[in-house]
Amino acid sequence: MTSRPAAGGGRWVEVDPTRVARWVEGFADRHGPPTTTTEAYGLLLAAPDGATAELHSPPGAPPTADVAGFVAAAVAPRRLGLLLARKGAVAVGVAAGEKLLVSKVDTRYVQGRTAAGGWSQQRFARRRDNQAKAALGDAAELAVRLLLPEVSSLAALVCGGDRRAVETVLADRRLAPLGALRAGRLLDVPEPRHAVLVAAVSAARAVHILVR
Repeated sequence: MTSRPAAGGGRWVEVDPTRVARWVEGFADRHGPPTTTTEAYGLLLAAPDGATAELHSPPGAPPTADVAGFVAAAVAPRRLGLLLARKGAVAVGVAAGEKLLVSKVDTRYVQGRTAAGGWSQQRFARRRDNQAKAALGDAAELAVRLLLPEVSSLAALVCGGDRRAVETVLADRRLAPLGALRAGRLLDVPEPRHAVLVAAVSAARAVHILVR
């Protein structure tokens, strides 16, 4: 379980699906038995002492009306597409439950920044931009080969890395069916590698809870 401050107050907690029921029990012990309300994002728990917990359904999980249903939906295995992208690197995969079934990582050289000024700096900047565009073009081809054939079986597409890079990849018209499955969650990941892709499966399935 991880925790981070939330904008506007409170904190976000990321909980493994198998631990959500225990987390809700702990919330009730600390704040009193909560009332449960169905919301667009999942469930809202409101405790007698004023504390609230927003349980956000993980990508691909169906809507539910109570905590038991929420937990069952979160734990259930789903097929998820994964697309992690940063300049010069992309990782694509398909996961079923907690298992990564298909994966491919591609890294392409993108020149680093230069301290030179004037014309040289502009030339290097153009070269970097061209290299980055070529890398993201390769990433789109990779997504077409690995993810597009799986689109009918995917519950959601979960992306991670640099938002601009991800959106550049998904701008390819051939990937429109994948874009329609894209979850709102953007995973915060380092430069995509196989180990990062494996870890992203758990991050994609985690339940996000906003506690205030």
